[in-house]
Amino acid sequence: MNYLISEVAKKLDITIHTLRYYDKEGLLPFVERSQNGVRKFRESDVEAIKIIQCLKVTGMPIKEIKEFIAWSLEGDSTLKERYNMFLERKAAVKAQLEELNRTMEVIHYKCEYFEKAVKAGTEEIYHDKKLINFN
Repeated sequence: MNYLISEVAKKLDITIHTLRYYDKEGLLPFVERSQNGVRKFRESDVEAIKIIQCLKVTGMPIKEIKEFIAWSLEGDSTLKERYNMFLERKAAVKAQLEELNRTMEVIHYKCEYFEKAVKAGTEEIYHDKKLINFN
């Protein structure tokens, strides 16, 4: 089954502009076109775009995503490179999660702090703590 660009955009909850940008940047060399230039997306193309989106969310630069796509098109000879790339992404995401968890701890603390202060009507209940205390 083939999909039009508008259908893929809707299916993936992204804009047509984003898909055109991916194509312009060389991230969609696998997408076929009709004789009049209309992109024809297959289900496998949609799945590949999901991987592209995943890599973008991890902060991977377009240049590296393009390299991954090229390796994928080369096939089994690049399995090790692709595996190593995902190991690097895994480590990067793990570090991001750890940072976000530390941030969440601060936010949780400040929510409790302000909840108690709001109930008391003052921050004076924390007479020895400052407004921006992260302890």
